[in-house]
Amino acid sequence: MTQVIKIGGRPQTDPSLPGLIAEAWDAVAGAIVVHGGGDEISALQQSMGATAQFVDGRRVTTAQDVELVRMALSGTANKRLVSALVHEGVRAVGISGEDASLIAAIPVDAVRMGHVGAPQRVNGSLLLHLIDGGYLPVVSPVSRNVGLELGPALNVNADDAAAAIAVAIEADELTLVSDVPGVLVDQKPVELLSIGRARALMKDGTASGGMHAKLVAAITAVEGGVARVRITDLGGIKDRARGTLIVPGTE
Repeated sequence: MTQVIKIGGRPQTDPSLPGLIAEAWDAVAGAIVVHGGGDEISALQQSMGATAQFVDGRRVTTAQDVELVRMALSGTANKRLVSALVHEGVRAVGISGEDASLIAAIPVDAVRMGHVGAPQRVNGSLLLHLIDGGYLPVVSPVSRNVGLELGPALNVNADDAAAAIAVAIEADELTLVSDVPGVLVDQKPVELLSIGRARALMKDGTASGGMHAKLVAAITAVEGGVARVRITDLGGIKDRARGTLIVPGTE
């Protein structure tokens, strides 16, 4: 079994995370971790006198913000997580979407979003090469801009990056780890959610902000052939029955 695990910024602060990932790494044939770090980016923006702005859970990114995103994600967050995993005995290797053009992206909407990208190609062979060598790739979603019209790097949402990676390597499961136990309807997590129902929740505003972005990524993965896609909390890394399972269908 191959598993792509996306870790949001807030779950990264939980001291149990490295141990949970280590257990998952031991349990599957191959694993890849993709991480965010939104709070860290926002703190850096604030220190520079800027205010974070979001559209459907994705961060509006100026030219100055790109450098802050690189520092926060490819620098601090990536290396901190790698170090914690190595301490747990995991052969973790930190890499960004820019390295070896791991994630080639194009701008989503330069007028509204600035330097924000959508994955177009993933160098899956690089990730599989690392997995085959017994390593756990830990991926920062900062990606290479294919067109270069906005500079060499684009800020790709970590959920989108994880979905693109899962599709590229034909992963058996994509696990989107958040600070909530799943997709909430009437303040309760839904166990099973069809693509059609997920789109309805996004349309009526029930799933907004970060959850909107997660559902978009989940739908991309399901439609791209990933067998299982779950949205869950930290407990779902170990318990594969936990969280919301996204499935094909319109009902």
